[in-house]
Amino acid sequence: QLQLVESGGGLVQPGGSLRLSCAASGFSLEDYAIAWFRQAPGKEREAVSRITISGRSYSVEGRFTISRDNAKNTVFLQMNGLKPEDTAVYYCVADHKRLPISPKLQYDYWGQGIQVTVSS
Repeated sequence: QLQLVESGGGLVQPGGSLRLSCAASGFSLEDYAIAWFRQAPGKEREAVSRITISGRSYSVEGRFTISRDNAKNTVFLQMNGLKPEDTAVYYCVADHKRLPISPKLQYDYWGQGIQVTVSS
């Protein structure tokens, strides 16, 4: 089954850290550009971070770092200094033709999403 599976979400206190993982099943992530999007309650989905096939990365938040481990067929999102406004469902996205930038476009694969809640 071809899919992306996110893990590592949960409840964390403000100022804490989480590392999200996005593991591919049935295909090799090394041939894909990857992005993380998120959607907070009542808000539109927005871009968080993205990484090219060659490993160049970009994050909207300087507190977030995206990385890839092709040997593990997994992409990570390290989130530090978390704030309540980071609370959202986080989605991993993969595309073999283009770097996912806009969450409004269609891409090859989407994960099911994982909840991140930042609260004291």
